[in-house]
Amino acid sequence: MSSAPPGPPSRARVAAATFVGTAIEFYDFYLYGTAAALVFGPVFFPEFSPVAGTLASLTTFAVGFVARPLGAVLFGHFGDRLGRKRMLVVSLLVTGGATVTVGLIPSYAAIGVLAPVLLVTARFLQGIGMGGEWGGAVLMATEHAPAGRRGLYSAFPQSGPAVGFLLGNLVFLVLNATMPDEVFRSTGWRVPFLASAVLLVIGYYIRVRVNETPIFQAVLDRRHRARAPFAELLRHQSRVLLLATLSFILAHALFYTVTTFVLSYATGALGVGRSTVLTAAMVAVAVMGVLTPLAAAASDRFGRKRLCLAAGTGAALWAFPLFWLVDTGRPVLITVGMTGGMVCFALLYGPMGAFLPELFRVRYRYSGASFAYNAAGIVGGGISPLVATALLAGTGTSAWVSVYLLLIALVSLASVVALGETKDDDFADGLEPETRDETPPQR
Repeated sequence: MSSAPPGPPSRARVAAATFVGTAIEFYDFYLYGTAAALVFGPVFFPEFSPVAGTLASLTTFAVGFVARPLGAVLFGHFGDRLGRKRMLVVSLLVTGGATVTVGLIPSYAAIGVLAPVLLVTARFLQGIGMGGEWGGAVLMATEHAPAGRRGLYSAFPQSGPAVGFLLGNLVFLVLNATMPDEVFRSTGWRVPFLASAVLLVIGYYIRVRVNETPIFQAVLDRRHRARAPFAELLRHQSRVLLLATLSFILAHALFYTVTTFVLSYATGALGVGRSTVLTAAMVAVAVMGVLTPLAAAASDRFGRKRLCLAAGTGAALWAFPLFWLVDTGRPVLITVGMTGGMVCFALLYGPMGAFLPELFRVRYRYSGASFAYNAAGIVGGGISPLVATALLAGTGTSAWVSVYLLLIALVSLASVVALGETKDDDFADGLEPETRDETPPQR
């Protein structure tokens, strides 16, 4: 196989594969968060109180985040040994298959305790598949990018999650508006999960047609693969891995606090209608979807670190106003509060598509970027809605949820400060096809 860099048509195909693929997979993953906040409590945990049922359903939501680092290690190992393309196809199949399965699981009323057991199993498999998605997609994009444009190219997969979220919420919004509540809670919520089968076929067709990245192809051609990528990562860049993970917790915490906890909090404790909060979330994520690629591209000019620091500072300042606005119960102010959180998220998430891969050497880049991203998700995404719900239940005020977000923002800021700027680093580690250098530079 030729190791020459693919021409523009191949790069256009890479853009489509990374954008459409992440949109589909994050559609799958976000569906679960929306359903967990709205219906999973009474469907799968009907014997619990409303608060306990919400906590139980959010706990199954968290299972996916616990599984994601395991998926990152698994997919990272084979992605660093066999290639980025193969793992992207497999991750799509695993995540999509698990999503369709969720839509087929009978309720607790039908099969008893087996229902939540099957739900947790499907969520775990979904998390395993997602563990390989983001890292593979951003590597596929950035390792095809021309010099000085890695941020821009990373914008393709970084834009996919917003589209996936909007698509999933739009389906729930339409179903909520067109179905009686009883029908929605019994069968209607299953429609978005089953519809994932169609998206799975589309995503598979697009991804099997993409080329392997020229940078990793050079690794294959020169037989420079790591035998145990994750072990090598821990041996050589454990400090970078820790800082990268801590720096990204804020992104997950912002997104899932705004889109999952606020959805549950506003519809439950505040009594705001589902359609109102879903619409507010869609507006906020739409703004995020526009700003994310702009921030990614801007990082090529201003640097990854500078934008990430601005995002962390903004999140720290917005932690209290976010819930002051939501607590009013007024649709416009709820939307403003959620949108402000998503603006901070976009400023951090956009540059991270290039920043995290640039921190790690080619030999174990898939492992490093994937693990940092997904390990951060355990605290930021999986645990944050649980912590927020528990804090609210224990104190009766959203102020402590704001304190929690503020602390995470400070941790993220400190971690980014400790990391170096990477936008001008040698991304190929001296392993371009035309060189004979076999030794990766130190980072």
